[in-house]
Parts: sequence; C-alpha cells; structure tokens
Amino acid sequence: MSQLEKKIQNDIEAYLKEHENKQLLRFITCGSVDDGKSTLIGRLLHDSKMIFEDQLAAIKKDSKKTNTTDGEFDLSLLVDGLQSEREQGITIDVAYRYFTTDKRKFIIADTPGHEQYTRNMATGASTADLAIILIDARFGVQTQTRRHSFIAKLLGIKHIIVAVNKMDLVDFDESKYTEICESYLEFSKELGMTSDITLIPLSALNGDNVVNISDQTPWYKGKTLMGLLETIKIDEDRDLVHFRMPVQYVNRPNLDFRGFCGTISSGIIQKGDEITVLPSGEKSTVKEIVTYDGNLEHAYAQQAITLTLNDEIDISRGNVIVKSDEQPDCAANLDVDIVWMSEEPLTIGKQYFIKRASTQTVGTIENFYYKTDVNTLKQTSTNALNLNEIARAKLDLEQSIAFDSYDENKAMGSFIIIDRVTNNTVGAGMIRNKSDNQDKKELKHSDFLIELNTLIKKYFPNEKSNIIG
Repeated sequence: MSQLEKKIQNDIEAYLKEHENKQLLRFITCGSVDDGKSTLIGRLLHDSKMIFEDQLAAIKKDSKKTNTTDGEFDLSLLVDGLQSEREQGITIDVAYRYFTTDKRKFIIADTPGHEQYTRNMATGASTADLAIILIDARFGVQTQTRRHSFIAKLLGIKHIIVAVNKMDLVDFDESKYTEICESYLEFSKELGMTSDITLIPLSALNGDNVVNISDQTPWYKGKTLMGLLETIKIDEDRDLVHFRMPVQYVNRPNLDFRGFCGTISSGIIQKGDEITVLPSGEKSTVKEIVTYDGNLEHAYAQQAITLTLNDEIDISRGNVIVKSDEQPDCAANLDVDIVWMSEEPLTIGKQYFIKRASTQTVGTIENFYYKTDVNTLKQTSTNALNLNEIARAKLDLEQSIAFDSYDENKAMGSFIIIDRVTNNTVGAGMIRNKSDNQDKKELKHSDFLIELNTLIKKYFPNEKSNIIG
C-alpha cells in the first residue's frame, strides 16, 4: 500500500485538509516541434503515480495505432488528445493537466511549439509562474527556443527551467550539455531576461532526471525536474505591498448591508484601513472583511472577499479599491504590448472593447511603435497586426483607468481586446506605462469629477449620492 493510500485510509479529512492548503504552482512546457514536451508531461505524471489504471490502459490501446516511440506505450498521448495532434505527432491546442505530490499542487499547460500557434502559447503562459523550455540535445538552441523565451519574458514569467532533453541520443555527453547551456545563457543576456534560470539534462522518454536521479549523468549535481518544481520559491513573486481589488459585484441583500465583492489582485487589507475608490477618488475606511467562512481581521492576495465601508459612497462594478497611500497610475493613453489572436488584422483607428479585470471601456490603437518578429526578434514598423504577431502600440481609451505596469502586477496590467460586433476575444495586451502625450481633455475631465465630488461632500455632508466618472 502506498503512502498516499495509507493517509487516505487512516484519516481522509486530515488528508483533504492537508491537500487544500498545499501551494499551487502553474507552469507551462514550451519548445520546438518534437522536442518532447508532451512526453515530458506524460513522464512526470507516470513516474509520480498520477495516472489512473483505466487511463493507462486507454493510452496503451491508443499507442497501438499512433505510437511515435518504440516503447510499450506513448506517454505523449496523455496530453495530445486531438486526433490531428496524434496523427501528426505535434501539439496544436493548449492541454491542461492537474496533479499533486506531497509538497505541492500543479497545473501544467502543454503549449504548442509551432509559430502558427503563438496565440495558444501566449494563452497558456499568461497565468504561469514558471516555464519549462525544452531543447533537443542533438540540435541545441533553435529559432523556436528564442521565440518561446521572448514570449516568456514578454508575459513576465519569473522562473525558467531549461530542460536539455533527449540526452540519451547524444550518449549523455557532458560537453554537449555544457555547450548548450552556455549558448542559452548568452542568448538570455542579449534578450535582457531577468528571470531565475535553471538548467537540467534529462531524457523524458526514459525518465532520466525527470522524477528520479539518473545514473547516466554522474556529472550533474543538481535536482531532478520534479525536485525543482517542488522546491522553487514563488512566494516572493506575489505583491503583498500594493493593495488592489477590482470590484466585481455590489452585494445588497437588504437595507442593512452593502458590500463590495472581488478577488484581491495584490497586497493586504485590514479592518480600519483607509481606502480610495478609483476613478472617482472617493475615500472611506474598511468596516468589515466578510467571507463565506466568517469575518476576517485581514485578507491578502488571491482571496475572494466582500468589503463593507464606514461611509456611503458610490462604488460599482469596474471600479478599483486601493489603499489611499498606495495608489496606482490613472491614464487614458497607454503604451502596451499586444499579442494578436484573430484572422482579421488589428488596424489603427478601429474601436474595440478593452476589458481589464472587471473594468470595460472602448479603445483604439492610435499608432504602432514597432512590430517584433518572434523568430528573429527584429523590430520593424507596421500599420497593422496580423494573426500571432506581437507589437508595441499606443492605446487610446475613452476613459481613464487605474493600472499598474504588467511587470509589477499582472492582474492590474493585463487586458483583453474584444470585437464589438462578434464579441470574440481577438487579442491580449500588457500595459507597460502611460504614454508621454496624455489626452489633456480626458485628464482634465477626470480631475474635474474628483474636485466636484470633494465640493459636494464639503458643502452637502448629508448627501449620499456622489457624481463619479
């Protein structure tokens, strides 16, 4: 009987409580076509005893038809579920898999390697804490390796594991591994990557250094891939200083209760803290922090809560609640990076819905600063953005929004672009900063509203309704 089975048998409630409190790590696998991404995930699940017997039986059966290896069964079939993926032996769509160990819970996104599926990789990477970039030991750093590293940097992934795979095909040659490591680290410096980078030699097909240490690499003194995944520190990645809570819903069940619901994007909030509501600029203090399990004295990032305030001020969905002494920027003109995901090109001047957290407004692209070739990383001028292309642009919004740079706060610095006719999501963006030449009229209008609210509160203290932007 395994340790897991003993735990469940002895005290199921204690096991479930322990499982609930495990830290969650989200990570993606990326690399060139046929570098072994899906096989690596299959090996992680198999050697971690995370595959049910019926799943294993089904994979063995399917392997008789579409086995791309010489083994008893093809581990890549655990994540390559589409018929077209199995026929071609490549990953097309993003496949998510969940598993757990004694130390952590994991959500894996197996992302495609081919250039035409760049949007799929960006989707998987947008929520990842860590990226595993695979390199085929026979070929070293390739164009697609550079492209995936660039996208990982663009999307702010703070931890990178470079897995030099298929070491069995180069006889576990240490000099070959060292050469690849030096080449990648040199490239990462040129790219300006600030991520924590760890390199590891492995063979996903045979399981060398995946979950168990390999006898084939006595010269490698580091941890296995699973060891790295279980121990890499991600606590410091969260911003616990700057409190941000986009309001998702105003809860008004009766006349005696009015709460503002949302998930905390970053920071910590306590009873009695002074808060500011943006964009109106209204201030109040926290009366209660309400949750399903009871009231709290304080709450922190990723918790879903309801705040009640000591003052009756106007707050609605789309507003952002922040601490008064930790306010973000507000602007209507933003410099952004955009990943385009639609067959129809993104053009200058066309209006789209721009959705950031619970805030939605209308925006247009005023101009493109440059487009980046994801293969060569060369920057060129452009007037439109096609499917899977990436560009830096100036985004003009109909109203100012509160934001943080994407590098500082993903939730407050990311947005999606929605077609106003079809309601399809056609692009994703990352806010870098506010544009130098802000729309003076928009800023003046916003300042006017804040000043007007202040005057109303001063001369009509009993007035409950305030004007907001």
